[in-house]
This record gives sequence, C-alpha cells and structure tokens, in this order.
Amino acid sequence: MKFTRYDSIDALGADTLEILMENEVQNNLLISFIRNERNAKTSDWILTTIKDDYGKVVLTACCTPPFNLVVYETGNIPQEGAAELLAKEFKELGITIPGCLGEKNLAHRFAKIWTGGSEGEAYDVYVSMNCMQLDEISDFKRASGNSRPLAETDLYYVPYWETAFELECGVAHFTFNEFTEKLLKQTDSVRHRMDSGNHFIWEDGGSPVSQAYNHRNTENGAGIGGVYTPQHLRGKGYGASVVAQLSAHLLSKGHKFCFLFADAKNPISNGIYHKIGYYDVCVYDEIRFK
Repeated sequence: MKFTRYDSIDALGADTLEILMENEVQNNLLISFIRNERNAKTSDWILTTIKDDYGKVVLTACCTPPFNLVVYETGNIPQEGAAELLAKEFKELGITIPGCLGEKNLAHRFAKIWTGGSEGEAYDVYVSMNCMQLDEISDFKRASGNSRPLAETDLYYVPYWETAFELECGVAHFTFNEFTEKLLKQTDSVRHRMDSGNHFIWEDGGSPVSQAYNHRNTENGAGIGGVYTPQHLRGKGYGASVVAQLSAHLLSKGHKFCFLFADAKNPISNGIYHKIGYYDVCVYDEIRFK
C-alpha cells in the first residue's frame, strides 16, 4: 500500500471525487472540501489517501486544522493495513489531530490504532449521528398550521432558537458574554439565509412553532439542518411537518434527494424522519482523543 499527500484540492479531487460520489450523502463533507465553494484558504489542509498495490484509492482522509480528521474507506469495505499505514505516516510527519469523524466502524478502528487504547480510556464518542436520505416524500398527515419562508420579522427569535439548538445538542457551551456574541453572529447567519428562500418556519395559529433550513448541498442532494422546535411545543408533529415541506420544496427545485443527520441515540427523532420517507445510510461517529 502507498500513502499519498496532495498539495491541492484539485489533485485530491482527480483521484477521489468519483469514488466519494458513490456514497454522496455519507461523503458530503469530504466532497465539500474538494468543491470549496467558500473559497477557503487550503494551504494548511491535510489531504491524503491510501492506495492499494494496484493504485486504487482504498482510504481517503482529510483534515482542515484545527478540526477533526474525516475518513472514508472506499465502498465502506475495510482494507487491512490501510488505517494502520495512515496513522503511521501521520505520526512520522508530526501531524496532530484532535479526533476523527467517519462511518462508525472505521472511526472506532482508526481511533484505537491512533491512541493505542479503547473507548472511554483513550478516546470518547462526542456525538453519534444517523446519516439519512430521502428520495420522495411519504404520504403522512401534517400538523395543524402551515409553512412559510423566513421573514425579517423572524429575526427577533430565530437566533435564540438556533443557539438553544446548539446547547441542547451539546455542541456548544457559553458564558453570558459568549452567549450575547453568539446571538449577534447567529443573527448575521440567519439574515444571510433569508434571501435563499430555503429556511422554512412552521406556524400554527399565526405563531411560529418550528423551523428547518437547507445548508450543505452535494452534486445531487440538498442537506437539511437546524431542525428545532421549542421544548414546550414538541410532540405535536411540527418538526416533521416543516422538514417534510422543506424537503418537498428542495426536491421541486431539482435536487435528486435530501439528506440530514439525526442523533443516533434518539429513536423519537429518527422515527419522525422515517415517517416522512427518510431512510438510514450509515451511522457517523465523531470521536475525540483524550
């Protein structure tokens, strides 16, 4: 096997894009690196592959410091020795990584190789996500109310919803000053989204009760995120309804499918998405090294 490090996203894409597209939803993050639609500075990105003796890419691994290493085995087929070689080369190059992100089995296998230890001892699962895809909307009863695109008048509460979403998911913790700064940044992000028409609010009786929006897209798919319903309004089908309406809207715009990531440990949210027509692609684990 051979380790290859690339000096550009174009070179990486030439070797891997076709392979990554075979599992487009699962690899949406790696594909987004190659597309680099935000024109981010890439000079410090770590772009690598492991190829077999015939020159075929069997493992793709990329990191945009200071974030986690994202890993993918071609076809999700384990390749003996590939993860070991990747870890060995990274350590010889002096590359440090805080954790890894990828299909559950691969992520844990690499974490054990990298740390030399076991879960709980040498590394922790920060979040486990169910990667899901929808090709067509199922016929199910919507909640009372209706959906509409985000409007200027929604700016007084949506930044609070999105900050609350991050806190509930455990992906952020804020001091009071950090919280106020976060709200200002969220307001800018929400305002930027307004022009796209792809941020939906569900209203019931004229009051906003839930939201969802389109974020990262792939060549053929539309990603959905930011699904949030305030706690006292849950259990009424608002979240399922707004996701269904947004999904239908995105499919009508020409996307071949929609995708999202749900908490793999939350059977309620997973069941809601299944009811809409989403199906499981894989479990995606984010692992942090101790």
